[in-house]
Amino acid sequence: MEGEERPEPHEGFFADGHLVLWTLCSVLLPVFITFWCSLQRSRRQLHRRDIFRKSKHGWRDTDLFSHPTYCCVCAQHILQGAFCDCCGLRVDEGCLKKADKRFQCKEIMLKSDGRALDAMPHHWIRGNVPLCSYCVVCKQQCGSQPKLCDYRCIWCQKTVHDECMKNSLKNEKCDFGEFKSLIIPPSYLTSINQMRKDKKTDYAVPASKLGKQWTPLIILANSRSGTNMGEGLLGEFRILLNPVQVFDVTKTPPFKALQLCTLLPYYSARVLVCGGDGTVGWVLDAVDEMKIKGQEKYIPQVAVLPLGTGNDLSNTLGWGTGYAGEIPVAQVLRNVMEADGIKLDRWKVQVTNKGYYNLRKPKEFTMNNYFSVGPDALMALNFHAHREKAPSLFSSRILNKAVYLFYGTKDCLVQECKDLNKKVELELDGERVELPNLEGIIVLNIGSWGGGCRLWEGMGDETYPLARHDDGLLEVVGVYGSFHCAQIQVKLANPFRIGQAHTVRLILKCSMMPMQVDGEPWAQGPCTVTITHKTHALMLYFSGEQTDDDISSTSDQEDIKEAE
Repeated sequence: MEGEERPEPHEGFFADGHLVLWTLCSVLLPVFITFWCSLQRSRRQLHRRDIFRKSKHGWRDTDLFSHPTYCCVCAQHILQGAFCDCCGLRVDEGCLKKADKRFQCKEIMLKSDGRALDAMPHHWIRGNVPLCSYCVVCKQQCGSQPKLCDYRCIWCQKTVHDECMKNSLKNEKCDFGEFKSLIIPPSYLTSINQMRKDKKTDYAVPASKLGKQWTPLIILANSRSGTNMGEGLLGEFRILLNPVQVFDVTKTPPFKALQLCTLLPYYSARVLVCGGDGTVGWVLDAVDEMKIKGQEKYIPQVAVLPLGTGNDLSNTLGWGTGYAGEIPVAQVLRNVMEADGIKLDRWKVQVTNKGYYNLRKPKEFTMNNYFSVGPDALMALNFHAHREKAPSLFSSRILNKAVYLFYGTKDCLVQECKDLNKKVELELDGERVELPNLEGIIVLNIGSWGGGCRLWEGMGDETYPLARHDDGLLEVVGVYGSFHCAQIQVKLANPFRIGQAHTVRLILKCSMMPMQVDGEPWAQGPCTVTITHKTHALMLYFSGEQTDDDISSTSDQEDIKEAE
């Protein structure tokens, strides 16, 4: 219509421009905020890592959800912060620098500044004490108030209320508490360091001040074993012991870690290996290397905390079939203190390939548990191949056993190892043995096999000499297949017992067959396998974790020893 006013073109343009501007702001502003927050987060992480790297504390990340605690500096709840896995100090992220300057971590050695090295006072840290602890003065529970309160000594683990703390208690000499017989005191290392400067080696003199019951313990943990519990265990052991006693074997090789034994009195050291049977074998190989280098007097006794999947050696020595945190680390140390020393046979497995023009040296392995050829080695080989491709998927002990079950079921249908008796010849102490129609042969050094099965004794319906790990004898059995192995493990069948011998020779005449030594499998062509005695290892046996079968077996062995 002629009377109506139309909007000018420039007004519509500005309206559209405002719309575009607001649209861009609504889209770009969240992107900018997100980018800025991620930039600040990365800067904080780099700053925190820089502090971690330069600090003398063993800082690890923590937050409100992983472990609700209070900051030792500002006394506020820790939303995002760190804790020291050596002294137990816990601080908020913003208080890290202040904590580094204000609080001292555990000293692995004392400064020789004229003070009496034996008179080491308590090292108190305030707050975050365990709820199960009690005050050394009034004997009442500590750490029960919802705030930063009470004190804990990072060496002897004693706790005391704020109101019970006295000047006399602050200056009191620390006795290192319940585990003083396992701890290497800083004063001892200081004395040893001074003796080495003076070119003295009589370490019994400073050790005499620590008492006859002093048996220092060295922790060798594999942070990659089994259920990946090793990293957390390393921190818990550092809190209870001297951090210099605790090693991660993935970072420090066992032989290098065991050189700490050479700073201790003769035959006094003990070692706790936290890992699977493979880690134990690795440590025992390092012990053999000590013997070669003339360090026999420093050889330690070895205990096991089982973190692997099978853990047959650990089960044989009374340490259980697997550790999943069901008992506290303090109880593990008590068990080590109560354990008794025994000997373990170690065997040399020599594999010589056939052929007139074979110039390669024979392969040599050291066996602690068992050697096998057949279906159980095939299952181990398949499992090992898949774990190498995706190791992160095999961190659960239950999942690992399920994978073994899958491959065992598959082999029941395929029977890849059938007619083994036609492919091999077996000699026990030089005498040829006629074999029935078997699929597998297992040569045992210990009583436990396949994750806890007592293979040689079987169901106990026949009389056989008991399997022992220190008599210089090997037990040789046969299995008829994967299904027979499963029947043996659930005690529905017995293996075919071939015999006992000091030397075992197995000749593979043709084709490729799976073999394994202590869970390390490979595919092998025609060869000669010779198993002979190599040496003894000094182990620690704990009787508190025995099953009914173990108890009856042990009592029978004691009767045999008495009869001898």
